[in-house]
Amino acid sequence: MRSRVCVLNDREHQAGNPNTENSFHYERSKTLFEEIRASINNDEEDHSFWRPVLPWGGVFTIMAGRKAISCTPLYVEIQLKNTCTIDGFLMILYVILRDNQGFSRELAVFLGKQFVEHFLYLMDSCDYTTVKMLWIWDRMSKRQYRSEIHQTALEIDLFGNEHQNFTENLENLMSTMQESLCTNWSCPVRFQDCIKTTINISPPSELPRRDPIQSAVDEFFCPKLLLCSEFGCDGLREFSQRVFCHRLPPFVILNMQQWKSEELSYVPYHLALCQHRYLLEGATLFNKEEHHYSAAFQIDGCWLHYDGLRSDNLILLHKPPELLLLSSLVYVRAPDK
Repeated sequence: MRSRVCVLNDREHQAGNPNTENSFHYERSKTLFEEIRASINNDEEDHSFWRPVLPWGGVFTIMAGRKAISCTPLYVEIQLKNTCTIDGFLMILYVILRDNQGFSRELAVFLGKQFVEHFLYLMDSCDYTTVKMLWIWDRMSKRQYRSEIHQTALEIDLFGNEHQNFTENLENLMSTMQESLCTNWSCPVRFQDCIKTTINISPPSELPRRDPIQSAVDEFFCPKLLLCSEFGCDGLREFSQRVFCHRLPPFVILNMQQWKSEELSYVPYHLALCQHRYLLEGATLFNKEEHHYSAAFQIDGCWLHYDGLRSDNLILLHKPPELLLLSSLVYVRAPDK
């Protein structure tokens, strides 16, 4: 699949705003991931990362043209607001790609090689606003965000739902298909293919004996027999086992928005999915009162909490987080034995 990536011109947007995080844009001996991993293993009491990572919002400056008389370049600012709907997922995506060799190549099949390489390069260069603009312009459609012009500045507001702004824009990475056949020969649509691009699981109506999240995933993929929903049909519809449309994805995102905190007393660290094993990598959390998203993820078995609104926005946790305000769970495919 060809990527819609737009190659952002670093010189143009840096020239108009030299004091932003773009001043960090230089060749480094270590990747950002390696620096975060090194900070986990230090012996200092302060367990926050030494500089902000993916801070909330951002200002992106582009050259819009030149004045006719003086030939002075004209610059336009793009102000980003409410970027927490993509920030947490961008952070987790970066950690997944850097921590799992081969995943970049697999993701490039869906998002494009140029996009994946540019994304990793910008993150390692600490060019965080450009990372966000790359996602907005390459992955999102204009209907998914609000934009307004204020004098000489363009404002892009990402207020909304993180699954609409991120998960639904991963192309067919997690697409699944389930075939169905109605037993009624007079059914107007006997054969159907049900395709879903995300994994949106519902809490079980009754508390299962084993963990509820694994049970909900099994329910999402398992064969079933239901009443046909076609108008005027009284037959039964047989659904086959749901399968991934393509290969097993390198990671899956479980949409947990329908779950209440009391239903999340146990979150499995291992998930059985299509006869394969997936491991818990991270989660995104949603504060309903503040309408704000944050994220938690693991590196070398240590949990970190990311919140773009904090000045120290990446903090090492002394124990695994309580995942009671879940928006999503992220699992990565375990390596083959």
